[in-house]
Amino acid sequence: MKTLLTAKDLCKTFSNGSVQQHVLKNLNIDIYQGDFTVIMGNSGSGKSTLLYALSGMDRPTLGSIKYGEEEIAKYNNDKLALFRRKHCGFVFQQNYLNDTMSVLDNIMVSGLLVSKDKKGIAKRAKELLLKVGLKEEIFSKFTVQLSGGEQQRVAVVRGVINQPEVLFADEPTGALNSKNTENVLNILTELNEKGQSIVMVTHDMKSARRANRILYLSDGVITGELLLGKYVTGDKERHDKLRSFLAEMGW
Repeated sequence: MKTLLTAKDLCKTFSNGSVQQHVLKNLNIDIYQGDFTVIMGNSGSGKSTLLYALSGMDRPTLGSIKYGEEEIAKYNNDKLALFRRKHCGFVFQQNYLNDTMSVLDNIMVSGLLVSKDKKGIAKRAKELLLKVGLKEEIFSKFTVQLSGGEQQRVAVVRGVINQPEVLFADEPTGALNSKNTENVLNILTELNEKGQSIVMVTHDMKSARRANRILYLSDGVITGELLLGKYVTGDKERHDKLRSFLAEMGW
């Protein structure tokens, strides 16, 4: 299996005056191409901090982060921003859509940061929106007119419009009801089945079951790993394995 990114001896320290909080502690991790990797852990364990460091949205205090031969931890801000545009997609708990723009324009803005093929980006955006179950009649609506579930599906499309090497998701279903959670998880699962690499932070077992790989983070260190294989609907054994693993980890 091809390694997509590697982090070595990753440290992240936040300072408040003379007080220092060590959130990530000499952490080592490999992310593999085509995997759906979920990072779990108790509140305050450093899950989101790790996600932001791996994605180039935040800088580690110490350590190395390599995508292939690219050492992104040492990039300046401009080079890091360009790297994120070309290689990474993002979906968050809050969708951060622009309420003053239409559904289609929200996606087009992201697409045009990488490609100037306006017609091609629009075509791909519409195809993806239809694929996630959104009807053509809402493409021209302002995002504020959509339900929370619809907005999050738009956010997923925006996250993959540039066909990123890896999609980073931070609690993407945290603000959704059960029906919309299922819809978004189905979309992520389908993307992964087609080869999309995904790294997701979640505290939700239902969401975590979609992954083929679970990493458990405790006090800034990875203390456990569970390999679940390909997701199959209704796999009770998968649920039991995950529950047993999390209990062992002290979750």
